[in-house]
Amino acid sequence: MQRRFIDYLIISLKGIAMGAADAVPGVSGGTIAFISGIYEELVNTISNINTSLFKTLFKEGIKEFWKQANGNFVLALGLGVVVSFVSFMRLAKYLLEHHPVLIWSFFFGLIIASIYFVGKQITKWNLGVIVFLIIGTALAYYITSLPVLSETSGEYFLFIAGAIAICAMILPGISGSFILIILGAYKTLSDALHDFDFKKIIIFATGAIIGLLSFSHVLKWLFKRYHNITLAILTGFILGSLNRVWPWKKTLSWHTNSKGEKTPLIQDSVSPFSFEGDHQLVLAIVLIVIGFATIFVLERLGSKKL
Repeated sequence: MQRRFIDYLIISLKGIAMGAADAVPGVSGGTIAFISGIYEELVNTISNINTSLFKTLFKEGIKEFWKQANGNFVLALGLGVVVSFVSFMRLAKYLLEHHPVLIWSFFFGLIIASIYFVGKQITKWNLGVIVFLIIGTALAYYITSLPVLSETSGEYFLFIAGAIAICAMILPGISGSFILIILGAYKTLSDALHDFDFKKIIIFATGAIIGLLSFSHVLKWLFKRYHNITLAILTGFILGSLNRVWPWKKTLSWHTNSKGEKTPLIQDSVSPFSFEGDHQLVLAIVLIVIGFATIFVLERLGSKKL
């Protein structure tokens, strides 16, 4: 079925949601892509970027190349992701510094609903699926418990960080932004975007493109050969990431960067009644419900055949 303009507009809105999620350290844009029904098309589209695609460009022209590359889909989604990520990264930084309980409450509700919607796509449950669900959960929980490395701004390291983080960004449950924090590259990238440091942005983007093209082939193969097991691992990733987005945290130690700015290094999840400061429990519950409902809206959009 040929897509209409309104269909591509909806895809762009999904891209905006993905970009906003990826800008928050703890939430994965891959989760949004999965819930909104474009995940497998995204993975297949990325994995189809190879030498034969460029042969089509030279032999059959731009029109056939664009069609084979699923160009309209890539353009619509990419515009939404890029504009949202760059814009929301600044807003996310402000919210995390001044209203952490509220922003984490919203995303906590969003992720709880995501567990259900991803898990329900497993068509057959057996011992193997359950084992891989547990493995995925344990792995994500372990990653979200890792301490933050010291801030690093080296160009080669930024390239590697881009390649690693982009893999996490397209995996439901594991946040690419949080991986950047663990690697000590989040502040460097955030500053580069803020200061329009195009050299660092291009280095990071190059690493991200190479990592994305490589990892998409692995994901495509896994979905084709081990569909239910892959979904079980992804569901586990989302479940394990709940530790990271729990709204009420107690900071055990801090990391101070070269500019003297402090960021939490090690945090423990605590009861809202043990939280130091205003727990904002009523408003937090409201935002959890709103986050939960947001996934139902995205799933409803994703159920439409675009």
